[in-house]
Amino acid sequence: MAEPDDTPENVSGLSRLQLDIMRVLWREGQATAGAVTAALQASRGLAHTTVATLLTRLERRGVVASDRSGRQILYRAAVEESAVRRSMVSDMLGALFGGDAQALVAHLVREDEIAADDLAAVRELLARRKADRS
Repeated sequence: MAEPDDTPENVSGLSRLQLDIMRVLWREGQATAGAVTAALQASRGLAHTTVATLLTRLERRGVVASDRSGRQILYRAAVEESAVRRSMVSDMLGALFGGDAQALVAHLVREDEIAADDLAAVRELLARRKADRS
């Protein structure tokens, strides 16, 4: 049975940089803009002001929430990582494969974008799902 979808509409349009910021928040639970900047420093080398601006924009979209703690603002993810994945995969599936999940899986297999071990894991998931539905 599908879960109710209370994911904000603009979740699927997240950029890679926005996703990196969200991953920090999902991992840490909550963080200041400075802490997010520090967490991304090695891979992104962003200015604190850039991260603060992006966090503000994400908050306006309903993806991030904030609380003031003294002079600092603590940010936290307002949506679950699984909801963002679900939304983004759904959009990609519709845009690239016309909503045809079988075409997506066939593409991944045909283009060798999925390893043999991963295929075995998918088969196991499908078998479990079939057993659960029985």
